[in-house]
Amino acid sequence: MKDKRLLLGDEAIALGARDSGLSGVYAYPGTPSTEITEFIQNDPLCIQRGIHSRWCTNEKTAMEAALGMSYAGKRAMVCMKHVGMNVCADPFVNSALTGVNGGLIVLVADDPSMHSSQNEQDSRYYASFAMIPLFEPSNQQEAYDMVGEAFALSEKYSTPVMIRMVTRLAHSRAEVLPRETAPQNALSPSSDMGWVLLPAIARRQYLKLIDKQPAFLSASESSPCNAILPGREGEGNEGLGIVACGIGINYVNEASPACTGIVKVSRYPLPVQMIRDLGSRSSRILVVEDGQPFVEHEIKAILGADYPVLGRLTGDLPRTGELNPDNVGAAVGRPSSRAFPDALNMAPRPPQLCPGCGHRDVYAALNEVAASYPGARIFGDIGCYTLGALPPYRSLSSCVDMGASITMAKGAADAGVFPAIAVIGDSTFTHSGMTGLLDAVNGNANITVIISDNLTTAMTGGQDSAGTSKYEGICIGLGVDPAHVRVVVPTPAKIPEITGIIREEIQYKGVSVIIPRRECIQSARRHASARAKAAAAAKTKDGEK
Repeated sequence: MKDKRLLLGDEAIALGARDSGLSGVYAYPGTPSTEITEFIQNDPLCIQRGIHSRWCTNEKTAMEAALGMSYAGKRAMVCMKHVGMNVCADPFVNSALTGVNGGLIVLVADDPSMHSSQNEQDSRYYASFAMIPLFEPSNQQEAYDMVGEAFALSEKYSTPVMIRMVTRLAHSRAEVLPRETAPQNALSPSSDMGWVLLPAIARRQYLKLIDKQPAFLSASESSPCNAILPGREGEGNEGLGIVACGIGINYVNEASPACTGIVKVSRYPLPVQMIRDLGSRSSRILVVEDGQPFVEHEIKAILGADYPVLGRLTGDLPRTGELNPDNVGAAVGRPSSRAFPDALNMAPRPPQLCPGCGHRDVYAALNEVAASYPGARIFGDIGCYTLGALPPYRSLSSCVDMGASITMAKGAADAGVFPAIAVIGDSTFTHSGMTGLLDAVNGNANITVIISDNLTTAMTGGQDSAGTSKYEGICIGLGVDPAHVRVVVPTPAKIPEITGIIREEIQYKGVSVIIPRRECIQSARRHASARAKAAAAAKTKDGEK
């Protein structure tokens, strides 16, 4: 018997994948999913087995590479945060039509309350849209166990399977009891023409996907992941039934409400018969789900429009943000007795760029130049440099999605804005900025693009950046005039030089690129510490000789 391990939810997923015979994980770093890939990158057995775990350029390339490994007959997992689903939607939806060969898991970590995201979309809609099975664990042990079940289901029905995590589960710890590690499976590469989605073949594959739906529902109905739990007798909630999804069951258990019964949902399609049974002995149902009102809508369709279904849409639970014991307790008539006093004399501590960060010098130079142009607009992007929108810099006019800075600057320039400046990070540029730069070149847009290169993917913890040492070549290869691809070193002493270069490139009538390059201060410290340790170890080894 293996010993229990104290694991983050993300780590439980990673360990479950390893122990289920994983051959490759494909991902782009994004909170709250990043720790899954990092665990596999650092786990000794994963390294020994040669499990592929190199970061991908973006979520679309990750999804496609994982699909390729599945085609070759091996088990693969692709990991991302919820907004990454938007990036990989094309191959994701089509993978439900091609089907899979080796098991394929699409792991998505949603971020209710937007702790580190620009929206709180619910990935369960994507699984429903693609018509594939979905698992939603309620705790770390379930997360670990569900990975093996999802791989088996994927191969049984030749379908990708989604596992949905949320921030609270991904980044909290609990004990997990592992099982014995399974060998890596290796099926023969597929020879099925269903992978060739020409319209005639795609139509046949779509019918096959439709035909699988009853089996998906039957498997969900009989799965131990879903269960009808007995209610608790008591006053105040006569006739109330509860449907608790994923992590929501924990909040319901903490409140311990009086009710007719609870349907615990951790696997989709929804267990329709369980919900009908609960509805038949209840006068109303409260849906407790972390995210958007996905199940609340579905239950209305199952039980009929006139059946009272309570939840986020009715105001019984907050319309936005995470669930917690307090708001769930209030919804079931058991408000929390905890009373926390308001914090007094607490100064606000908004996030800010690290002291010594090169992005600071970039914004100092940009602000100095922009002050000379009343019509200047600076379009931002996703990364730690987004903090340039906050005091003391207040530099950015926009931050919408990965890669949007360049294309928004182009669109603004097309509309007559001058100067139109884009600020994008190194990893974000390779993720989704390169195609925007090609559009700008092809349209001879009058924009200045600043690729602020700190030699790492800093915002998510310092992962490798796909284009390190390649940015000048990429820009020139995309058609930017080499004379207008400029590299600078962002330090306080260099600000006069940087401002001069920015002014020169603003006046150039076309696409120009400035690359301020200096290593992230946090990454530099880690690298310096690693070098010092390596030197000390080498010195000790020499002394022993």
